[in-house]
Amino acid sequence: MDNKVGFLLKVLLLSAAVSVLIKYVGPSLSIPLSVTNTLIAVFFPSIALALVFLWRSTRPYEKSTPD
Repeated sequence: MDNKVGFLLKVLLLSAAVSVLIKYVGPSLSIPLSVTNTLIAVFFPSIALALVFLWRSTRPYEKSTPD
């Protein structure tokens, strides 16, 4: 149970940090408006997750032992 709460807190803190970066640092970046940049912004998260899942699927399965 404690492990699940810790994981949720980590996700919450990471989401808050990304939100703060987008709100305060994002506007200072000078990224030109173009179709290419839009496509990169839209498809990059999906492609990155697909690559992570592909990488994890090639690793051998390790059964975890309960603590």
